[in-house]
Amino acid sequence: MKCLVTGGAGFIGSHTVDRLKTLGHDVVVVDNECAPENSEFYWRDDTDNHKVDIMNYDQLEPLMQGVDLVFHLAAESRIQPSITDPRYAIQVNTVGTANVCQAARKHKVKRLVYSSTSASYGLKNKPPLREDMTTDCLNPYSVGKIAGEEVCKMYTRLFNLETVRLRYFNVYGDRSPLKGQYAPVIGLFLRQKHAGDPMTVIGDGQQHRDFTHVDDIVTGNILAATCEDPRVVGELFNLGTGKNYSILDIVEMIQGAHVMIPARKAEGRETLADNTKARDIIGWKPNVSIEEWIKHNR
Repeated sequence: MKCLVTGGAGFIGSHTVDRLKTLGHDVVVVDNECAPENSEFYWRDDTDNHKVDIMNYDQLEPLMQGVDLVFHLAAESRIQPSITDPRYAIQVNTVGTANVCQAARKHKVKRLVYSSTSASYGLKNKPPLREDMTTDCLNPYSVGKIAGEEVCKMYTRLFNLETVRLRYFNVYGDRSPLKGQYAPVIGLFLRQKHAGDPMTVIGDGQQHRDFTHVDDIVTGNILAATCEDPRVVGELFNLGTGKNYSILDIVEMIQGAHVMIPARKAEGRETLADNTKARDIIGWKPNVSIEEWIKHNR
């Protein structure tokens, strides 16, 4: 099949592209290289590459010609910078998603997989977190991503574009962004340790996160795109391991010096996925152990 991946030169997107190529698909990659936290972007020579912003509909729309599956990963994905510039985060994550959906609809794409976030559950929901719980958006990033979910759901109901929404839980792994203080914590800690610096623990370090390896996330992307069960269309699925660790647990696994720094605004205390629905309907299960991965990379 022919697949298009937005954000396909970034962290999760590039891994998705790699897997699609391994499976023998033709791949169109769209990325604007604007994520400042990325040390590099991962373009392949055997894909159809386009440095295009999803906010530019006129440039994006022709790239959907002949596409069967869309994986929409492009986003403003950092919580703290979204607080600094709320309009940009909400615009990219909502209007950008509408652009992707409209272009996919115009060219009769078979299915669109939307990458969303566990940040949608906020503070008011008690873990383990289920897809039927109310949203509790604490910051502009999650507001924009949940609005993007609603855009996808509307395109399915109103225009019959098949969409599947996936809420990722704290993704880690190779190619994780490493630049700046807002990089994902596991990659940040490993960078700090390898540089001989102390790991910077925010607040009390007792925040618990359901850390999910990028390979497992990519498997979920592919299963969501290819699942033939009619119950998948228009639905929402958690992709998380169902087990969580504190930030201080991660420090202990990596084994190095650390320092405590002030807590940040608008971040949740705990993520923990109930992944029953993903297991039952799309046949997904996590396979990578965080303890083993860190042991091989610290």
